[in-house]
Amino acid sequence: MRYPAAERDHAVDELFEHRVPDPYRWLEHPDNPETRGWLAAQARLWHEHAAALPGRDRFQARGAALSDVGTVSAPAWRGTWRFWLRRSAGQEHPALCMASAPGAAERVLIDPTAVDPTGLTTLDSWQPDHHGIRLAYQLSQRGDERAALYVLDVATGRVLDGPIGGCRYSPVAWLPDSAAFFYVRSTAADGSHGRRVYLHRVGARVETDVEVFGDGRDDTTSYGLGISEDGRWLLISASVGASRGNELWLADLSASGPERIAPRVSHADPQARTIGHVGRDGRLYLLTNLDAPHGRLCVADPRQPQRSEWRELVPADPNAVLAGFTVLSGPELIRPVLLVVRVRRGISEINVHDLATGERLGAVPLPGAGSVGTLSARPGGGHEAWFSYTDSVTPSTVYRFDASTGECTVWAGPPSGRAVSGIATHELTCRSADGTPVRVSVHARSGAAAGPRPTILYGYGGFGRAITPVYSAFILAWVEAGGAFAIAHLRGGGEHGEQWHDSGRLGAKQNVFDDFVAAAQALIVEGWTRTGQLGLCGESNGGLLVGAALTQRPDLFAAAVCSAPLLDMVRYERSGLGMTWRAEYGSASDPEQLRWLLSYSPYHRVRSGVDYPAVLFTVFEGDGRVDPMHARKMCAALQWATAGTRPILLRAESGVGHGARAASRAVALAADMLAFLAAHTGLAVPARRAKGEAAAA
Repeated sequence: MRYPAAERDHAVDELFEHRVPDPYRWLEHPDNPETRGWLAAQARLWHEHAAALPGRDRFQARGAALSDVGTVSAPAWRGTWRFWLRRSAGQEHPALCMASAPGAAERVLIDPTAVDPTGLTTLDSWQPDHHGIRLAYQLSQRGDERAALYVLDVATGRVLDGPIGGCRYSPVAWLPDSAAFFYVRSTAADGSHGRRVYLHRVGARVETDVEVFGDGRDDTTSYGLGISEDGRWLLISASVGASRGNELWLADLSASGPERIAPRVSHADPQARTIGHVGRDGRLYLLTNLDAPHGRLCVADPRQPQRSEWRELVPADPNAVLAGFTVLSGPELIRPVLLVVRVRRGISEINVHDLATGERLGAVPLPGAGSVGTLSARPGGGHEAWFSYTDSVTPSTVYRFDASTGECTVWAGPPSGRAVSGIATHELTCRSADGTPVRVSVHARSGAAAGPRPTILYGYGGFGRAITPVYSAFILAWVEAGGAFAIAHLRGGGEHGEQWHDSGRLGAKQNVFDDFVAAAQALIVEGWTRTGQLGLCGESNGGLLVGAALTQRPDLFAAAVCSAPLLDMVRYERSGLGMTWRAEYGSASDPEQLRWLLSYSPYHRVRSGVDYPAVLFTVFEGDGRVDPMHARKMCAALQWATAGTRPILLRAESGVGHGARAASRAVALAADMLAFLAAHTGLAVPARRAKGEAAAA
């Protein structure tokens, strides 16, 4: 394959005792004529290769069918009003819907496709006020995630306010009178840093908004907001970058008023995180991993929120991570109860506890071994809770739990689908380089003949994010075609609490890559696949994982898809949201941390004369989190270095970013990725649906 010419210049940084070459620095600048020309040539190369990929149309059609089951979210209640998201078959984006009493006519409040028929606008966030009469919502365009905030009159659908720019996924805390709210806005043009908490009065000019919190704090601080139902207590969570710890502040608005809040600190620890909520009973609930890496639930008086006044209500479980809770109370119940969500070995469970004592009373019956979403209950109290459930073959379905009867029933299913049959999940445990056991979930067709087959290995391993079972058209389309799909539950994630996260970040980041390699070797030893049939994929921090694996062990893999990746770990802080991730990776400005970064930085580990796997980089030009320059530079380096005949290709997509996108674009991307992996791992994609292959709708 003849690759586009890419000059290797002589850029070298002298960083402490290290000379760090950077021959493709010129590719950091997308608007340079040289970069534009190189990108155009790469696009032609990719399209020529993609057009010849067998099975691409088949993956496109099957991915569309599996995706078109649609989605539905658990309701957010405000009085008798309920709000939820739903995407039906054929819709590009979920629409925000609402209805009043059960059985009342439903109404679409915001449909992003109606706002922008091109499909390039996304609904990033939404928050009704306490009474359900006004709605704050945020829209982004072309994937930039910068988000403009608007206010809608729910009854008329009229936009009352906005746009207020720079509100990237801002939390919103409405005051009870619905006339004003607290929110977070960035002072930086790209919304990447410089956030502050403001008070905004509906209809007022944004220039008159009062800054109430954030002045003088670290420029990478992010904020969470909450407010009690009676509007008395404002809660502010503050965390610096990707720090594992945070601060939790409470302000009594009845004493200070909303413009001049006087917050008191409840929790401040750089190594522990606490989430607060003031309930209808007047208690401050604190979900914390302070002195409990798996999480525990404490209570306190909000007038005395300091740590010395906390009382433990639900202790930590040494084998399960506490992920969420909600309170149920009402005349239908003998006593108020607490629902607590935990994740045990990647599987969600909901337990019922006595609200006063914390004693466990029982469990909510779940339909399988899967993942539970955020619990939803009526703010005014009640005996019902709603939550979404999904697993590897079941589209997201909303369930209603009645605490008065103990019954759990389907409240809303996916608009057009049902569970997919004929897929089985197998659990493996491998040993990493240091002996740590690492769990691997393998999905394959039920009853398929034993023996090696083309296999995709996926991982993430970062930011304390747990990988739990989820319905994925990407995975199902691959498995239905005869391949196996393996998910490695790596250190750096959140599957086993904060200690598991700690053992895969900063100076311990190599553990994540060792875990991934161990998972790959286990798949081979256990007979699932061979090196010539093994592909790997990951996105974002998972793209870093893929880059590290293919440069450290190029002999182990046949193909790789590296999506929206971090790859130049010496300069990652200089673009996107990189400056906010120093607590996860470290900083090149510190000599010890620079050594960590250089030890695994994929871009700096590329060596000439190595037979690298086939690699497809997928990047998104609107990506405001991870700069596409990482993939551009790495692609050029690998094209120069590889000694083999397997292709190194770049798929760059405009009009989208790191986050949500139109459904048709997601299907097209998945089809390209799967067809590339199939071609280079030897998966023979059947032309027609195989006998017994399940339909999704």
